[in-house]
Amino acid sequence: MLEHTRNIGIIAHIDAGKTTTSERILFYTEKEHRIGEVDDGTAKMDWMPEEQERGITITSAATTIRWHDHRINLIDTPGHVDFTAEVERSLMVLDGAVGVFCGVGAVVAQSETVWRQADMYRVPRIAFVNKLDRVGSDFGRVVSEIQTKLGAKPVPVEIPIGKESEFRGVVDLLSMEAVSFDSESQGKVVTRSAIPEDLRRDAERARDRMIEKVAEEDDQVLERYMAGEGVPREELQAGLRRATLSMKLTPVLCGASFRNIGVQPLLDAVCDYLPSPLDVPPVKGKQPKTGDVVERKCDPKAPFSALAFKTVSEPHGHLTYLRVYSGRLKRGDQVVNSRRNLRERVGQILLMHANDRSLIDEAAAGDIVAVVGFKETRTGDSLCDPHKLVVFEEHHFPDTVISMSIEPKATSDRKKLVEVLKLMERDDPTFHFHEDEQSGQMIVSGMGELHLEIKKHVILREHSVPANVGRPRVNYKETVSSSASAEHRFSRQMAGREQFAAVTVKVEPRRPGDAASLVIENACDAGRVPRHFWPAIEDAIRSSAASGPIQGYPMANLRVSVVGGEFQPDLSTDLAFAFAANHAFSQAVEEASPVLLEPIMRFQVQVPEESLGDILKDLQKRRAQITEMTQQGHLRVVGGGVPLSEMFGYSTAVRSLSGGRASFTMEPFDYQPVPPEVQRGLTGY
Repeated sequence: MLEHTRNIGIIAHIDAGKTTTSERILFYTEKEHRIGEVDDGTAKMDWMPEEQERGITITSAATTIRWHDHRINLIDTPGHVDFTAEVERSLMVLDGAVGVFCGVGAVVAQSETVWRQADMYRVPRIAFVNKLDRVGSDFGRVVSEIQTKLGAKPVPVEIPIGKESEFRGVVDLLSMEAVSFDSESQGKVVTRSAIPEDLRRDAERARDRMIEKVAEEDDQVLERYMAGEGVPREELQAGLRRATLSMKLTPVLCGASFRNIGVQPLLDAVCDYLPSPLDVPPVKGKQPKTGDVVERKCDPKAPFSALAFKTVSEPHGHLTYLRVYSGRLKRGDQVVNSRRNLRERVGQILLMHANDRSLIDEAAAGDIVAVVGFKETRTGDSLCDPHKLVVFEEHHFPDTVISMSIEPKATSDRKKLVEVLKLMERDDPTFHFHEDEQSGQMIVSGMGELHLEIKKHVILREHSVPANVGRPRVNYKETVSSSASAEHRFSRQMAGREQFAAVTVKVEPRRPGDAASLVIENACDAGRVPRHFWPAIEDAIRSSAASGPIQGYPMANLRVSVVGGEFQPDLSTDLAFAFAANHAFSQAVEEASPVLLEPIMRFQVQVPEESLGDILKDLQKRRAQITEMTQQGHLRVVGGGVPLSEMFGYSTAVRSLSGGRASFTMEPFDYQPVPPEVQRGLTGY
């Protein structure tokens, strides 16, 4: 039943214990009969060889589990920022999420990234504070940082019993019971008992705060609270659910997954507080021919519609992961990919359990499944009933920030390498490749050093293509630092006839971080340049902006306005206007003081006090701008922005400077102008 279905993801920063929590969930729901561990490479959800060797999640893994009378479709997502596309495309189709936080590290930069992504897709969340058995863990500090750093309204529904190595269970603030987990049964046996006397007063205060927070956001609970009648558990839980679904509150639970503490109450909370597909508003799209807004309710009887949120290329056929929004899908059905205006036929429908799969006869509204047989569908494409077309909003992924060259060792392997790169580009929206026109080299681009390192191993090991790989290099961009205008008049004999066009172009810088990096506007009167020439003008400007004047990097943070022009009815052509626009744009850019832009990374280093000085000196040499320095338990946290070009190999450096005791996270943040002296060293310009 749909009201008992939950489509959820587990999101977190790296090393928060996300996959360890997922493995306990599989064990306690009896999906797996033994607990898989990340550290020894037996985690079911980390099934790729690279994941097992490195002990990190690289690709999102889906499974379906049952907890009491609920069916839960679960996606375990990566925590490393290099694989942010895996998180993003999962959140596109999820109804709810569990944010996992380290009890020691609390809210770090990558926590903010995944939380912002969930905010963007309006995904209700609950929070799970993990690793409370570790030295330096602090439940209260994590809750406080969820509020101050993430802008959420956390409301603890549990408090821990014991601290650090003495942590042994939780207090359920709704039932006012102590909950303990039997270590002999690997936490399977859960016991509820009276709250220890030394904790009772803390528990009562925490419960009062919980009721107050729910009353602030829910009128029904507020009525009871103001009447002084006391709020029954069922009404309190219902009010908390309503506040969670409306994203006004975030219930917070606690535990230590590695020690098998707190996972079953987390599963209960998933069922109690996160939405079913029926709780989510109808998904909106457009009729592709008319542009009219179309809604699709989560109803198996409605016309079929679905979103493809992930593709995986395999030797025996492509897997396409779908979230079915409405209707039903059966084997052999023919559906329309409305974004690409083509038809696809359903071969097999699969229920996934990481890399294991089982055949099912059909999928219905609310389901998350994989389909074999789609040949052209990509991430973000809309699938629908051929007679009831709808196209859902297109999703955009971040630009790549780092590249490297790759060449086959033997010329005979070039064709195979290109085929492999095309498949990898199809499956990963943040991985691209192209051939450099000047050097003839193939260049692959991604989100970071680790991202490209993983791709390299996939090429060499999984696809067995011997290749030489260059060193990673930064993906710079170019822009202008001032405004300028230029006119070009094109008059020439071409293709046996005289051709004429005149175009005046103005270029100016845009604020970094705007939604579109290049905006082209037609500010010219139609009497001077007829509208039917505009596509040729725009295409010419976009083509020219793909290669800037300094080093040939793409231009960004740029507004281009076509402010004037001239045509002659018998002589003007698309080709003439394209030439004129191209030359006018190039001249305007040259006169507008072009500058090089470099990717800036937001970083956070957690370092022991005794190593702080060395870390700060090193960051200063790397042109870092430090904006944060706080105390976090026994560690100092240093954060800010730093050019990506200065951070190659930093993981080795930070270990060396701290005797292996410091850790850091880093994510793309912005593009900023390269300082003049640095630009001269890079380009001579």
